[in-house]
Amino acid sequence: MKRRFFSLLPRTVRRVAFLTLLVACGSRTGLFVDESFGPNPIDAGPDARRDGGTDAEVDALPPIDARPPADVDRRDCVDAGQTFIYVITTQYDLYSFNPPDAAFKLIGNIKCPAGTVSGQPATPFSMAVDRKGVAFVLFNDERLYRVSTLTAACIATSYAPRQSNFGLFGMGFTTIGGGPAEALYIAGDDQDRTNSGPGAGGLARIDPITFKLTPIASDFSPPIERAELTGTGDGRLFAFYDKGSSNGEPPTYIGEVDPDTGSIFAEAKLNTVGLGQGWAFAFWGGDFYTFTSVSQNQSQVHRYQPSNGSVGQIATLPRRIVGAGVSTCAPQE
Repeated sequence: MKRRFFSLLPRTVRRVAFLTLLVACGSRTGLFVDESFGPNPIDAGPDARRDGGTDAEVDALPPIDARPPADVDRRDCVDAGQTFIYVITTQYDLYSFNPPDAAFKLIGNIKCPAGTVSGQPATPFSMAVDRKGVAFVLFNDERLYRVSTLTAACIATSYAPRQSNFGLFGMGFTTIGGGPAEALYIAGDDQDRTNSGPGAGGLARIDPITFKLTPIASDFSPPIERAELTGTGDGRLFAFYDKGSSNGEPPTYIGEVDPDTGSIFAEAKLNTVGLGQGWAFAFWGGDFYTFTSVSQNQSQVHRYQPSNGSVGQIATLPRRIVGAGVSTCAPQE
Protein backbone atom coordinates (compact mmCIF):
# COMPACT_ATOMS: atom_id res chain seq x y z
CA MET A 1 0.00 0.00 0.00
CA LYS A 2 1.63 3.23 -1.26
CA ARG A 3 3.62 5.48 -1.83
CA ARG A 4 4.86 7.70 -4.43
CA PHE A 5 6.27 11.05 -3.85
CA PHE A 6 5.99 11.55 -7.60
CA SER A 7 3.94 13.13 -9.38
CA LEU A 8 -19.72 -3.50 -3.03
CA LEU A 9 -23.23 -4.93 -5.19
CA PRO A 10 -22.16 -7.72 -2.95
CA ARG A 11 -19.95 -10.26 -4.69
CA THR A 12 -21.99 -12.78 -6.68
CA VAL A 13 -19.67 -15.52 -5.61
CA ARG A 14 -18.38 -15.51 -2.03
CA ARG A 15 -15.43 -17.46 -0.75
CA VAL A 16 -16.28 -21.05 0.14
CA ALA A 17 -17.83 -21.28 3.62
CA PHE A 18 -15.49 -22.75 6.16
CA LEU A 19 -16.18 -26.14 7.74
CA THR A 20 -15.31 -24.98 11.22
CA LEU A 21 -15.96 -21.70 12.96
CA LEU A 22 -12.49 -20.19 13.14
CA VAL A 23 -11.10 -17.02 14.33
CA ALA A 24 -8.20 -14.06 11.29
CA CYS A 25 -5.03 -12.02 11.83
CA GLY A 26 -3.10 -8.73 11.55
CA SER A 27 0.14 -6.94 11.99
CA ARG A 28 1.09 -5.06 15.06
CA THR A 29 4.30 -4.06 16.78
CA GLY A 30 4.06 -6.93 19.25
CA LEU A 31 3.34 -9.46 16.52
CA PHE A 32 6.90 -9.40 15.26
CA VAL A 33 8.51 -12.50 16.74
CA ASP A 34 11.29 -13.52 14.34
CA GLU A 35 14.26 -11.21 13.98
CA SER A 36 15.36 -13.15 10.89
CA PHE A 37 12.26 -11.65 9.25
CA GLY A 38 11.03 -15.07 8.10
CA PRO A 39 7.44 -14.84 6.81
CA ASN A 40 4.83 -17.60 7.13
CA PRO A 41 4.97 -20.28 4.44
CA ILE A 42 2.18 -19.59 1.98
CA ASP A 43 0.36 -21.22 -0.83
CA ALA A 44 0.34 -18.44 -3.37
CA GLY A 45 -2.30 -20.03 -5.57
CA PRO A 46 -5.85 -18.69 -5.20
CA ASP A 47 -8.42 -21.36 -4.35
CA ALA A 48 -11.60 -19.67 -5.44
CA ARG A 49 -12.97 -17.58 -8.29
CA ARG A 50 -15.18 -14.54 -8.20
CA ASP A 51 -17.50 -12.99 -10.72
CA GLY A 52 -15.53 -9.89 -11.67
CA GLY A 53 -18.06 -8.21 -13.95
CA THR A 54 -15.39 -7.25 -16.48
CA ASP A 55 -17.86 -5.67 -18.92
CA ALA A 56 -19.37 -3.26 -16.40
CA GLU A 57 -19.17 0.43 -17.22
CA VAL A 58 -16.90 2.45 -14.92
CA ASP A 59 -19.72 4.64 -13.64
CA ALA A 60 -22.03 1.63 -13.24
CA LEU A 61 -19.93 -0.29 -10.75
CA PRO A 62 -21.89 -1.25 -7.63
CA PRO A 63 -20.88 0.04 -4.19
CA ILE A 64 -18.38 -1.74 -1.95
CA ASP A 65 -19.99 -4.43 0.20
CA ALA A 66 -20.21 -3.14 3.77
CA ARG A 67 -21.50 -6.35 5.33
CA PRO A 68 -19.43 -8.10 8.02
CA PRO A 69 -16.84 -10.52 6.64
CA ALA A 70 -17.21 -14.28 6.57
CA ASP A 71 -15.68 -16.33 9.39
CA VAL A 72 -11.94 -16.66 8.91
CA ASP A 73 -9.03 -18.57 10.42
CA ARG A 74 -7.40 -16.67 13.30
CA ARG A 75 -5.55 -19.56 14.89
CA ASP A 76 -2.12 -18.06 14.26
CA CYS A 77 -3.11 -14.51 15.23
CA VAL A 78 -1.73 -13.08 18.46
CA ASP A 79 -3.89 -10.56 20.29
CA ALA A 80 -5.49 -9.30 17.08
CA GLY A 81 -7.26 -6.48 18.91
CA GLN A 82 -3.89 -4.74 19.33
CA THR A 83 -3.02 -4.62 15.62
CA PHE A 84 -1.89 -1.37 14.04
CA ILE A 85 -1.51 0.12 10.60
CA TYR A 86 2.15 0.85 9.79
CA VAL A 87 3.36 3.66 7.55
CA ILE A 88 6.71 4.59 6.01
CA THR A 89 7.84 8.06 4.92
CA THR A 90 10.30 9.41 2.39
CA GLN A 91 12.39 10.44 5.41
CA TYR A 92 12.79 6.69 6.21
CA ASP A 93 10.67 6.94 9.38
CA LEU A 94 8.55 3.93 10.31
CA TYR A 95 5.40 4.73 12.35
CA SER A 96 2.53 2.75 13.80
CA PHE A 97 -0.94 4.25 13.44
CA ASN A 98 -3.71 3.25 15.85
CA PRO A 99 -7.08 3.79 14.12
CA PRO A 100 -9.28 4.00 17.25
CA ASP A 101 -7.46 7.09 18.55
CA ALA A 102 -5.98 8.22 15.19
CA ALA A 103 -2.52 8.43 16.79
CA PHE A 104 0.91 7.93 15.23
CA LYS A 105 3.88 6.52 17.15
CA LEU A 106 7.43 6.60 15.81
CA ILE A 107 9.07 3.15 15.80
CA GLY A 108 12.39 4.19 14.25
CA ASN A 109 14.35 5.28 11.22
CA ILE A 110 14.98 2.40 8.82
CA LYS A 111 18.44 1.93 7.39
CA CYS A 112 18.14 -0.36 4.38
CA PRO A 113 21.12 -1.16 2.11
CA ALA A 114 19.49 0.65 -0.82
CA GLY A 115 21.22 2.06 -3.87
CA THR A 116 20.78 5.34 -5.70
CA VAL A 117 18.40 6.70 -8.32
CA SER A 118 19.64 9.48 -10.60
CA GLY A 119 22.55 10.04 -8.25
CA GLN A 120 20.36 10.44 -5.17
CA PRO A 121 19.82 7.95 -2.33
CA ALA A 122 16.90 5.64 -3.04
CA THR A 123 13.81 6.23 -0.91
CA PRO A 124 10.76 4.16 0.09
CA PHE A 125 8.01 3.85 -2.53
CA SER A 126 5.45 1.35 -1.17
CA MET A 127 4.91 -1.03 1.74
CA ALA A 128 2.93 -4.09 2.84
CA VAL A 129 2.87 -6.02 6.13
CA ASP A 130 2.47 -9.78 6.61
CA ARG A 131 0.71 -11.68 9.41
CA LYS A 132 3.86 -11.92 11.54
CA GLY A 133 4.34 -8.15 11.55
CA VAL A 134 7.12 -8.07 8.96
CA ALA A 135 7.02 -5.04 6.69
CA PHE A 136 7.99 -5.43 3.03
CA VAL A 137 9.24 -2.08 1.77
CA LEU A 138 9.82 -1.32 -1.91
CA PHE A 139 12.33 1.46 -2.62
CA ASN A 140 12.38 3.51 -5.81
CA ASP A 141 15.51 1.62 -6.87
CA GLU A 142 13.04 -1.28 -7.46
CA ARG A 143 14.55 -3.34 -4.62
CA LEU A 144 12.46 -5.00 -1.94
CA TYR A 145 13.49 -5.03 1.74
CA ARG A 146 12.15 -6.59 4.95
CA VAL A 147 11.70 -4.38 8.00
CA SER A 148 10.85 -5.30 11.57
CA THR A 149 7.81 -3.42 12.85
CA LEU A 150 9.20 -3.91 16.35
CA THR A 151 12.67 -2.42 15.91
CA ALA A 152 12.74 -0.88 12.40
CA ALA A 153 15.72 -3.14 11.55
CA CYS A 154 16.03 -3.69 7.79
CA ILE A 155 17.55 -6.41 5.60
CA ALA A 156 17.60 -6.96 1.86
CA THR A 157 15.59 -9.73 0.18
CA SER A 158 16.48 -11.89 -2.81
CA TYR A 159 13.74 -10.30 -4.92
CA ALA A 160 14.99 -9.68 -8.47
CA PRO A 161 13.60 -6.47 -10.04
CA ARG A 162 11.99 -6.40 -13.47
CA GLN A 163 10.49 -9.87 -13.36
CA SER A 164 7.97 -9.81 -16.23
CA ASN A 165 9.07 -6.14 -16.48
CA PHE A 166 7.39 -5.13 -13.20
CA GLY A 167 9.43 -2.21 -11.88
CA LEU A 168 7.71 -0.09 -9.24
CA PHE A 169 4.40 -1.15 -7.76
CA GLY A 170 1.85 -0.77 -4.99
CA MET A 171 1.26 -3.84 -2.85
CA GLY A 172 -0.76 -5.54 -0.16
CA PHE A 173 -1.24 -8.94 1.47
CA THR A 174 -4.53 -10.80 1.48
CA THR A 175 -5.38 -14.27 2.70
CA ILE A 176 -5.97 -17.35 0.59
CA GLY A 177 -9.27 -18.99 1.47
CA GLY A 178 -9.64 -17.00 4.68
CA GLY A 179 -6.21 -17.75 6.09
CA PRO A 180 -3.85 -18.40 7.59
CA ALA A 181 -2.09 -18.70 4.21
CA GLU A 182 -1.64 -15.36 2.43
CA ALA A 183 -0.11 -13.90 -0.72
CA LEU A 184 1.53 -10.58 -1.61
CA TYR A 185 -0.30 -8.89 -4.49
CA ILE A 186 1.18 -6.01 -6.46
CA ALA A 187 -0.23 -3.35 -8.79
CA GLY A 188 2.31 -2.37 -11.43
CA ASP A 189 3.22 1.26 -12.05
CA ASP A 190 3.77 1.64 -15.79
CA GLN A 191 5.01 5.22 -15.63
CA ASP A 192 8.69 5.98 -16.18
CA ARG A 193 9.88 6.92 -12.69
CA THR A 194 13.43 5.50 -12.82
CA ASN A 195 16.35 5.30 -15.23
CA SER A 196 15.15 1.82 -16.23
CA GLY A 197 12.13 3.05 -18.19
CA PRO A 198 8.45 2.30 -17.62
CA GLY A 199 7.55 -0.99 -16.01
CA ALA A 200 4.60 -3.31 -16.52
CA GLY A 201 1.13 -2.38 -15.32
CA GLY A 202 -1.62 -4.65 -14.12
CA LEU A 203 -1.83 -7.20 -11.32
CA ALA A 204 0.73 -9.77 -10.18
CA ARG A 205 1.65 -11.83 -7.13
CA ILE A 206 4.98 -12.28 -5.35
CA ASP A 207 5.81 -15.31 -3.22
CA PRO A 208 7.43 -13.77 -0.11
CA ILE A 209 9.54 -16.90 0.42
CA THR A 210 10.98 -17.49 -3.06
CA PHE A 211 10.34 -13.91 -4.28
CA LYS A 212 9.15 -15.26 -7.62
CA LEU A 213 6.71 -12.95 -9.39
CA THR A 214 3.65 -14.41 -11.15
CA PRO A 215 1.70 -12.11 -13.52
CA ILE A 216 -2.09 -12.26 -13.23
CA ALA A 217 -3.47 -9.56 -15.56
CA SER A 218 -1.73 -7.11 -17.90
CA ASP A 219 -4.21 -4.42 -16.88
CA PHE A 220 -7.04 -3.89 -14.46
CA SER A 221 -10.57 -3.97 -15.83
CA PRO A 222 -11.85 -1.27 -16.00
CA PRO A 223 -8.42 0.42 -16.32
CA ILE A 224 -7.14 2.33 -13.29
CA GLU A 225 -3.96 4.30 -12.60
CA ARG A 226 -1.35 4.47 -9.83
CA ALA A 227 -3.03 1.93 -7.57
CA GLU A 228 -2.17 0.97 -4.03
CA LEU A 229 -3.46 -2.29 -2.55
CA THR A 230 -4.71 -3.60 0.78
CA GLY A 231 -6.21 -6.94 1.78
CA THR A 232 -8.38 -8.53 4.46
CA GLY A 233 -8.48 -11.60 6.65
CA ASP A 234 -11.33 -13.07 4.60
CA GLY A 235 -9.41 -12.90 1.33
CA ARG A 236 -10.67 -9.68 -0.23
CA LEU A 237 -8.36 -7.36 -2.19
CA PHE A 238 -8.88 -3.60 -2.58
CA ALA A 239 -7.20 -0.85 -4.59
CA PHE A 240 -6.90 2.91 -4.00
CA TYR A 241 -6.34 4.87 -7.23
CA ASP A 242 -7.29 7.71 -9.51
CA LYS A 243 -8.31 7.80 -13.14
CA GLY A 244 -5.84 10.25 -14.58
CA SER A 245 -6.66 13.38 -12.62
CA SER A 246 -3.88 15.96 -12.85
CA ASN A 247 -1.55 16.91 -10.01
CA GLY A 248 -2.97 14.32 -7.65
CA GLU A 249 -6.22 16.24 -7.17
CA PRO A 250 -9.60 14.73 -6.20
CA PRO A 251 -11.46 12.55 -6.84
CA THR A 252 -9.95 9.19 -5.96
CA TYR A 253 -11.53 5.75 -5.80
CA ILE A 254 -11.51 2.58 -3.74
CA GLY A 255 -12.30 -0.54 -5.74
CA GLU A 256 -12.66 -4.20 -4.84
CA VAL A 257 -10.43 -6.31 -7.07
CA ASP A 258 -10.81 -9.93 -8.13
CA PRO A 259 -7.37 -11.32 -7.17
CA ASP A 260 -7.65 -14.01 -9.86
CA THR A 261 -8.38 -11.72 -12.81
CA GLY A 262 -7.69 -8.07 -11.96
CA SER A 263 -11.36 -7.16 -12.55
CA ILE A 264 -12.79 -4.35 -10.40
CA PHE A 265 -16.36 -5.27 -9.54
CA ALA A 266 -17.29 -2.71 -6.87
CA GLU A 267 -16.20 0.88 -6.27
CA ALA A 268 -16.52 3.92 -4.03
CA LYS A 269 -15.71 7.48 -5.15
CA LEU A 270 -13.94 9.82 -2.72
CA ASN A 271 -14.82 13.30 -3.96
CA THR A 272 -12.73 15.18 -1.40
CA VAL A 273 -9.54 13.06 -1.39
CA GLY A 274 -6.73 13.36 -3.93
CA LEU A 275 -3.58 11.27 -4.26
CA GLY A 276 -1.40 14.33 -3.68
CA GLN A 277 2.36 13.91 -3.91
CA GLY A 278 2.39 10.55 -2.13
CA TRP A 279 -0.26 8.07 -1.08
CA ALA A 280 -0.88 4.92 0.93
CA PHE A 281 -3.87 2.80 1.90
CA ALA A 282 -5.03 0.24 4.48
CA PHE A 283 -8.12 -1.62 5.73
CA TRP A 284 -8.79 -1.87 9.48
CA GLY A 285 -11.90 -2.62 11.50
CA GLY A 286 -14.32 -2.51 8.56
CA ASP A 287 -13.13 0.91 7.34
CA PHE A 288 -10.51 2.16 4.87
CA TYR A 289 -7.74 4.60 5.75
CA THR A 290 -6.01 6.71 3.10
CA PHE A 291 -2.71 8.50 3.71
CA THR A 292 -2.05 11.27 1.20
CA SER A 293 0.64 13.95 1.17
CA VAL A 294 -0.29 17.51 0.36
CA SER A 295 3.33 18.71 0.52
CA GLN A 296 6.85 17.50 1.20
CA ASN A 297 6.26 17.60 4.95
CA GLN A 298 2.53 17.13 5.44
CA SER A 299 0.30 14.05 5.08
CA GLN A 300 -3.41 13.75 5.78
CA VAL A 301 -5.33 10.70 6.99
CA HIS A 302 -8.90 10.17 5.82
CA ARG A 303 -11.28 7.42 6.89
CA TYR A 304 -13.85 6.02 4.45
CA GLN A 305 -16.72 4.07 6.05
CA PRO A 306 -18.48 1.75 3.58
CA SER A 307 -21.33 1.26 6.06
CA ASN A 308 -22.59 4.82 5.56
CA GLY A 309 -20.46 6.21 2.71
CA SER A 310 -18.86 8.93 4.85
CA VAL A 311 -15.36 10.32 4.28
CA GLY A 312 -13.57 12.46 6.84
CA GLN A 313 -10.10 13.66 7.74
CA ILE A 314 -9.03 12.29 11.12
CA ALA A 315 -5.29 13.03 11.47
CA THR A 316 -2.18 14.63 10.00
CA LEU A 317 1.54 13.87 10.13
CA PRO A 318 4.37 16.34 9.37
CA ARG A 319 6.04 13.82 7.04
CA ARG A 320 5.46 12.55 3.50
CA ILE A 321 3.88 9.11 3.83
CA VAL A 322 4.50 6.89 0.82
CA GLY A 323 3.62 3.42 2.10
CA ALA A 324 1.24 1.71 4.49
CA GLY A 325 0.70 -1.87 5.59
CA VAL A 326 -1.58 -3.82 7.87
CA SER A 327 -1.67 -7.48 8.75
CA THR A 328 -4.59 -9.65 7.70
CA CYS A 329 -4.92 -10.41 11.44
CA ALA A 330 -6.24 -6.89 12.03
CA PRO A 331 -9.89 -6.49 13.10
CA GLN A 332 -12.28 -7.00 10.21
CA GLU A 333 -15.22 -5.07 11.69
